[in-house]
Amino acid sequence: MSLHPNNEKRMIALAAALALSLALAGCGRAADQASKMTSFSTAESRESKAELFSLPADQMSHIQIVAVTQGPLARILRLTGAVEYNDFKTTPVITQVGGPVSRVAVVQGEHVRAGQALLYVASPDYSLLRSAYIKARDAFQLADKVYRRAQDLYAHHAISQVDLDQAQSTRTQAQADFESSADAIRILGISNPETIVTKPASPEVPLYSPVAGEVVDRQCSPGQLLAAGATQCFTLSDTSSVWILVNIYQNDVAYVHVGDPVTIENESYPGAVHGKIAYISPALDPNTRTLQARIEAANPGERLKKEMYVTAEVQAGMIPNALFVPNSSVLRNEQNMPYVYLQTGQAQFARRDVTLGDSHDGQTQILTGLQANDRVVGDGSLFLQFQNSLQR
Repeated sequence: MSLHPNNEKRMIALAAALALSLALAGCGRAADQASKMTSFSTAESRESKAELFSLPADQMSHIQIVAVTQGPLARILRLTGAVEYNDFKTTPVITQVGGPVSRVAVVQGEHVRAGQALLYVASPDYSLLRSAYIKARDAFQLADKVYRRAQDLYAHHAISQVDLDQAQSTRTQAQADFESSADAIRILGISNPETIVTKPASPEVPLYSPVAGEVVDRQCSPGQLLAAGATQCFTLSDTSSVWILVNIYQNDVAYVHVGDPVTIENESYPGAVHGKIAYISPALDPNTRTLQARIEAANPGERLKKEMYVTAEVQAGMIPNALFVPNSSVLRNEQNMPYVYLQTGQAQFARRDVTLGDSHDGQTQILTGLQANDRVVGDGSLFLQFQNSLQR
């Protein structure tokens, strides 16, 4: 049977197109296979992950076989926290006299000593206190002289007992007024009230630093009106010691105790700072289900600043019967899930998914997936990963 010339041409074109499509599909499959053979990726299917594969005997020297070890392992909890001032070494400075600030003598960040003048107040209250002290001082000195003279006269029978008692009463009252006015001066930070008598009179009264430390906050400016006993002017803190506030997850609460040593690291400075757990809150935060703990740490060089984020490693005792492998045994797939290569025969291996715990001193704890004395690949696991991908 002969075909029409036009039909014959269409059949020839269709056959050519079909041949070209098959050729291109074959090239694509070959390219995909080549890609898999040369890739380091381990994108096996879920079913292929458990498949065994063998390693040629001449390549066994490229890997190290280690046994899963069981024994005590340090429990290290890695917590994030923020730096705060040590409240026990932080002091608010409140003025005890009212009036406008005439001048400020220090700036924020400056280190001051105890008794150093921080600012000066032009205070009418101070002028009244100074005047009252001088009057009470002179009245007491006079009453004391009168009383001593009365004692001498009474000894020589020159005055009566009533006169002596009156002189003694006057002296006692004058002494009480004098001591009261001296205490009012001392409250201002002037430890020796006698100095206000010898120095020239001035309406300015200094506000002295009650402790040594760093001026971490300044809350007043020249011209500001201060209220006696109410206005806070500065905050001083001894920043050689700071607090680190961390949150402990509910599952780890049982392992953390007051006194546990802590190593603190931050990204700003190299090296570690050491401290210890000083306080653990008695109640969990209902929103985060965490327990807040306070770490007290030395701050050499004042490297730790307020509100700085740090990492705190808490040595929370020991795990008595932990399973662990070298860090080099643990690999991760494209979903970042951990696994190891388990030796199942002389040169036969299989991938085994695992759950990880703490990692410390080159050892990683295995929570699930392995048993004690299982043999896994240590150094060379990346080589085995490559060989496995070639066999897939």
